[in-house]
Formats: sequence, structure tokens, C-alpha cells
Amino acid sequence: MTERRRLIHAVFLIVLPIIVAWFELTVLTATGLVLLALLWRWLIVLSGIVVPEKGPKLVLETISASHFVEKVRWCLDRLGIDYAERQSGGVLGVVFTGRSVPKLKLRTGIVQSSLGNSPDILRYLWGAYAASLGAQAAFLEPSEERLQLEKRIDRYGVDLQVWVYYHILAERELTLHAWGADNPLVPWWHRQLLRVLFPVLAVFIRRAFSINDEHYAKAVQHIDEMLEDIDIRLADGRRSILGDDDINYVDIAFASISGLWLQPDGYGGGKADASRIARNRVPAPMRADIERWIEDYPKAAAFIARLYEEERMRGTKAPPESQIPEVGEDAKTGAA
Repeated sequence: MTERRRLIHAVFLIVLPIIVAWFELTVLTATGLVLLALLWRWLIVLSGIVVPEKGPKLVLETISASHFVEKVRWCLDRLGIDYAERQSGGVLGVVFTGRSVPKLKLRTGIVQSSLGNSPDILRYLWGAYAASLGAQAAFLEPSEERLQLEKRIDRYGVDLQVWVYYHILAERELTLHAWGADNPLVPWWHRQLLRVLFPVLAVFIRRAFSINDEHYAKAVQHIDEMLEDIDIRLADGRRSILGDDDINYVDIAFASISGLWLQPDGYGGGKADASRIARNRVPAPMRADIERWIEDYPKAAAFIARLYEEERMRGTKAPPESQIPEVGEDAKTGAA
């Protein structure tokens, strides 16, 4: 409720100069309106203190198909703590407000704060829940080796973003679908804005990620290097990439980031189903990359599939089937 009041107040501030010009108001009247706006803002702050906003203590702001979102979402689900997810449409947030996802919003009484960047969110979760949850949170414990590998995996995630957009950005409907334009969990006005503003958003993405032949080739090279390294590590039959007895957040990070191209069953914990693209709908060169990675790095591909099969859907709540539109063949063969 407080956020809605702030939004209404922000809209009023935007239209205030138009009101002053339209009605040719005097300087004195305009000053009065400014003072009124300040008073209004103060009352919004007071309302948040006197009547704290009700709702979940943790809110994860997401876009449904993001692999970095999936990394955090999976860890939250594995912790078994209560949180709400608020989905936005595609890249609208980062383009128009500079807000990237995932973002974890925290509420403690009247105090509200937020964290962005998946590594920072995971460090917070470890610090906040290690003592109270004990062994249940042990998979989040950081170490120098884990932190270094996580950085490499996150870099691999950025390379995958270049790879995805190189292949699908020229396909308007395909890109819109991946951004959540057909997802009923995304606010309807976000879905409409995605369609109206697609040309602007596409130009932004192309420039922000330097989508061109040279950058694509470098991205694919880095992806191959990452997958080869993981494949070699897993050659001895270990269950965890770093040789631990049980999986940890680094394993989850790799599976989550890689889910962007493999799209195994359970990707998104049931919250990204409406943004999936069946493999037979993606451009042929993109499909060729996927099939080559599965063939060239079988241990890495099998590791990702196993984690999703054995771990991902445990304790998650999928959206009602009525909210999931048909998007193609079985999700197991999809890639977005």
C-alpha cells in the first residue's frame, strides 16, 4: 500500500508542471501546490510508521525466465522460507528505472531495505539464516574456492545472455514471449508496454550487450570453456562440482545459469513455464548450439538435469495450470 501511495505521489509530481502551465496558475498558487506535495509525501512516510505495511517479510522481484533470478529463487526454495515473488515484464525495469533483477526486498517492522545482485543476496541469506536453520542452510556457506567459482559462473551467465539475444532478438514474438508478454503472472500493463516499446527495447539490448558477430563468437568460446571445465571436474563421478559430499550454492548457480539453454524439467520451479520456448521454435543455429553442448559436454548436461530432477521441484509451489499458456512441446525439450 505504501509503495502504491508513493507511485501516485510520483505521478502527481510529474504532472504538476503541466497543471501549473495549463491553468496559468500564479507563482503563489504553484508554491502552495509544491508545499502540498511535500506535506503529502510526509504523510505517506508517517502512514508507514503508524500503520506498517502488511505482507511478506521477503519479496523477490523477478522476471520469470532470468537465469540469475532462478539462482536466487532456487536457493530461497531450498531454504524453505516464506517469500513472495513479484514478476515484471522483461527488461522494462532496467531500461526505465535502472533496476535490475533479482532484487530481494526485506521488511522488518517499519524498516524496509533491498538487495540486488545474486551473490549479495546469497551472502545475506547465509548470514540471516545460518544460525537459525543450521544444517538446512549449510549449502549457502561461502568459501574462497566457492566464491571464485561463483564469479566465473556469473560471467558465464552474462555470456549466455549475449548468446540468447544474438539468436532471438530479431524474432519479435519469440523475444516478447521470453520477456513474459504471454505470462499472466506479469502485470497486464507491463505486457502491453513490452509490445508497444519493443523496437526501443531491442535497440537498447543490442547496444547494452554489444550484440554482434564478434561478441557472439567470444561469448560462445567462453561458454565452451566453462562447460569443458565443469565436464572435466565431473569426470570422476563426484556429486558436487567442487567435490563436496552434498550440493551447495555453487552447484545450484551452475544448474540455474545453464538452465537458460538446457531448459530441463522444473526450470523456474514452476514460475517460468509461461515464458519457455520449445526447442523446435528457436532459430536453427541456436538449436544447433544447444545440441552440440549436450553432445560435447555430456557430464555437465547430465549434472544439470540430475539437479533439476532430484532437487529443484522439492518444496516449490507451481502456479495453477490455468495460468500457464501453451507454448509448444514438452518443456523438457525447450530452450529460451
